[in-house]
Amino acid sequence: MTGFSILGLAWRSLVNRRGSALLTVLAVALSVALFLGVDKARHGARDGFDNTISGTDLIVGAPTGQINLLLYSVFRLGNATAEMSWPTYQDIADREDIAWTIPISLGDSHRGFRVLGTNEAYFEHYKYGRGQALALQEGRQFEDIYEAVLGARVARDLGYSIGSEIVLTHGLGAGGLTDHKDKPFIVTGILEPTGTPVDQTIHVSLESITAIHVGWETGTRSPLADTISDKMIRGFDLTPKSITAAFVGLERRGSILSTQRAINTRPGEPLLAIIPGVALGELWQVTGVVERALIAVSIFVVAVGLVSVLTSILTSLNERRREMSILRATGARPVHIFLLMVLEAGLLGFVGAVLGVVLVQVGLAIAGPILASTYGVSLQGLGLAPIDGLTVLAVTLAALLVGTAPAVLALRRSLADGLTVKI
Repeated sequence: MTGFSILGLAWRSLVNRRGSALLTVLAVALSVALFLGVDKARHGARDGFDNTISGTDLIVGAPTGQINLLLYSVFRLGNATAEMSWPTYQDIADREDIAWTIPISLGDSHRGFRVLGTNEAYFEHYKYGRGQALALQEGRQFEDIYEAVLGARVARDLGYSIGSEIVLTHGLGAGGLTDHKDKPFIVTGILEPTGTPVDQTIHVSLESITAIHVGWETGTRSPLADTISDKMIRGFDLTPKSITAAFVGLERRGSILSTQRAINTRPGEPLLAIIPGVALGELWQVTGVVERALIAVSIFVVAVGLVSVLTSILTSLNERRREMSILRATGARPVHIFLLMVLEAGLLGFVGAVLGVVLVQVGLAIAGPILASTYGVSLQGLGLAPIDGLTVLAVTLAALLVGTAPAVLALRRSLADGLTVKI
């Protein structure tokens, strides 16, 4: 018997026992899917976070933890605990070692999507991925105080187009009494998809944020607000008094540490300047313990899947003694019996691992959009990767190794059965 004929015989043997074989394959597939799912979700989330901002050297805001500042300014997760005054921002922007700045103001929302107040520098300097600039899918940037530019997902999910009228909500509530109904915005532009939180953001000017809060100085709508006409508001000085944070680009990246230190230690209003990459590294350190625990658990689950392969073959040995005797009678040598058992285990592991890869691809294709819409986290690089092939290879080799135990047992039994005198 050749190797290929033994492999074919092993396959037909598994097909003949398809019930138990399918259950074993399913157990291996689920364990592999769990292992790869955890690994891909971990790397996908990291890649998604890493690609959200590019080319920004520093993020400056009110003193808080650097992870918190990064999360609410870049990923729109959480809220700012304090703000930076506009004069202080201007002092930072006027520094000689700073090339450009992007002021941002967060706090309002529209039907669950965050509203970002900023200026034209945002569209000029904000980069994501590998230095990709924002681009308009249609329309133009905001020019008037009551104009808005939508992220791609906002426009798609809410069905907005150029010319649509939207009403912003004060804070992150569900709307109703806190809506700025008297100051609706007109959609003038829709950005191309970026796969970042930008897609889920409504962009307006900083002056717009000031304008809609005239009469809301106490946090709620004042009765006097109805007496202030739109013409009166346009005549006001709409320069913001404070902003949430600012993205900063430096003249020379070599001065990033000295600039960061100068901002963090400047007299007057306390500030916090963070390096986005360093803050992300700290974030991964925080989540690293949980990630390692999940990987360890998933490895144990894969081991359990391999044990199911061993159990499946061992429990079938007694039922197959007649089959082994027939094979020996037809000329099969002991090594052929050994290889038959090992290859059966290898096939169970291989088919289960391949099915596990398919399951995890389908699962992440379904979960990816849900994570993006619910938490604003876009998973990147979820396609087939070298880890998939390595996992299939490792599981198959492990299954072949596991199969040697029942193979040795079957070999001994076939020899004993061959020497036993049947009466």
